[in-house]
Amino acid sequence: MRSRTRSRKNSLARLIASLEGQQKQILLATSSSLLNKLFDLAPPVLIGLAVDVVVREQSSWLSGIGFVSVPTQLTFLAVLSFFIWTAESLFEYLYGLLWRNLAQVAQHNLRLKAYGHLQKLEMSFFESGSTGRIMAVLNDDINQLERFLDHGANQILQLATTVLLVGGAMAFAAPGIAFVSFIPIPIILWGSIYFQKLLSPRYKDVREKAGDISARLSNNLGGIFTIKSFVTEDWELERMRRDSNAYKQSNRKAIRFSAAFIPLIRFAILFAFLSILVLGGLQAWKGQLSVGIYSFLVFITQRLLWPLTTLGHTLDDYQRSMASTNRVLDLIDTPCTIFSGEKRISVTDIKGDISFENVSFNYNDRVILLKDFNLAIPAGSTVGVVGSTGSGKSTLVKLLLRFYSIRSGRILLDEYPIDTLNLSDLRNCFSLVSQDVYIFQGTIAENISYGDLKAKHDQIVRAAELAEAKNFIDSLPLGFQTIVGERGQRLSGGQRQRIALARAILKDAPILILDEATAAVDNETEAAIQRSLDKITSSRTTIVIAHRLSTIRNADTIIVMEKGEIVEEGTHDSLLEKRGPYSDLWTVQAGLRKS
Repeated sequence: MRSRTRSRKNSLARLIASLEGQQKQILLATSSSLLNKLFDLAPPVLIGLAVDVVVREQSSWLSGIGFVSVPTQLTFLAVLSFFIWTAESLFEYLYGLLWRNLAQVAQHNLRLKAYGHLQKLEMSFFESGSTGRIMAVLNDDINQLERFLDHGANQILQLATTVLLVGGAMAFAAPGIAFVSFIPIPIILWGSIYFQKLLSPRYKDVREKAGDISARLSNNLGGIFTIKSFVTEDWELERMRRDSNAYKQSNRKAIRFSAAFIPLIRFAILFAFLSILVLGGLQAWKGQLSVGIYSFLVFITQRLLWPLTTLGHTLDDYQRSMASTNRVLDLIDTPCTIFSGEKRISVTDIKGDISFENVSFNYNDRVILLKDFNLAIPAGSTVGVVGSTGSGKSTLVKLLLRFYSIRSGRILLDEYPIDTLNLSDLRNCFSLVSQDVYIFQGTIAENISYGDLKAKHDQIVRAAELAEAKNFIDSLPLGFQTIVGERGQRLSGGQRQRIALARAILKDAPILILDEATAAVDNETEAAIQRSLDKITSSRTTIVIAHRLSTIRNADTIIVMEKGEIVEEGTHDSLLEKRGPYSDLWTVQAGLRKS
């Protein structure tokens, strides 16, 4: 995917901003995590109180709040333990449910937001990028967020709660010993920040390598016919091996750093635990510290420091998720270069007049293709466009539908500059059959009805008849309900083209554009389609781009393009009389002279 320069916010801040509208669920999930940890930290306190009761009996801390006898104190502790365990279990269920649901909502919203924005981007974005990489962002990277939101967010919240509550309790109960146990915490935090900085670029590289694999798979699966026909399976397998090995090596570098993090923390925890064990034990032995408080400190130290060992895994998940988050949000932040105009139009009110006035255009980083180009197409007329490959024929179509923006000049539809028109309204005015026919996975009926999603079956059948497609459809076992396969692979090229033509006919737009619409059909089918076109083009503006001149022989006007310029213009007969480029092409195609 192309790299774009943009301001970078903090990764977590970008993720939180993308969760707009989920504040209530975030608050409930956060509260459940905090309350769960609060009750989870209670058992060491209960143990300390129980030891205090057994050792000091009627002089224990509980006796000071009204529980005098030892059986009463132990009964109170038992009831309190039951409620604490119940509350802990309840909030554990709630935070698990809420965080996981939030992860699903976040994935859903981000995927739709990213895909919705993707559809608004100009065609050059897709032509310069890789479909596999885009799919990796929309699928793999968004799925990475689930891993962090399911577990990582809760772990970070509970870890912070543990440090604050336990640290505060230890400082209150035994300030001197607590200070010693706090010494490792700065080391752990420094190590966390240090390793985070090391991991961030490495996980970014991991996600890039994962995108390379997705791009390779998408490209190869789409070209499996070519791979098999050229017997390049082994070569492609080797290329996949190199991409997969690069991903493995990139992951290995990241794992090398993340794996070293936990041992460092373990030694820091060992130092704190030994300090509590020895110093606290000496003070309890000398009577400077109660046995209950000492028991509490021994147990709570592990509850304070041991969870920090999970910080390595948490940071690992966090960095993976943030690398993915940035890729998703970078896609969403990709600026659109083609904006919809404000003028609304109705398809039924459009006559179909088209004018190119001094239009100049070039594709990115290429030489000027059209320079001060002028062309007028009257409403209801049929215009044929011919020329050699790269002469700019299909570019006219892309500019008309605003797939690209012109550099200068203007294009008018019924005297409206097309950049002032609502983009959806503009494109609804055109029915297009492109030279690269795309058939969606599904039934034949579903593919034809793509031209009008509300069309009834009889309308679909009528469109198929006009496209000379009904005969071959009826010959199929399931007729219009036949599944065509991915990209229509179960159909021939000519059948796919006729379905695409039926789709355009069903749309019934005031302007019909046929870009090599009969290129993949035989002569008999071409003649049949031509008869249909004579019917459907009688009441609409039609632009026919063709290499086969027989397709445009009866056009009202034929223009011949070379290097972005119109070199000839006229009817079929008048162009033959001029004996120019068109006449030469006709002579070759008609078999009157060898090329």
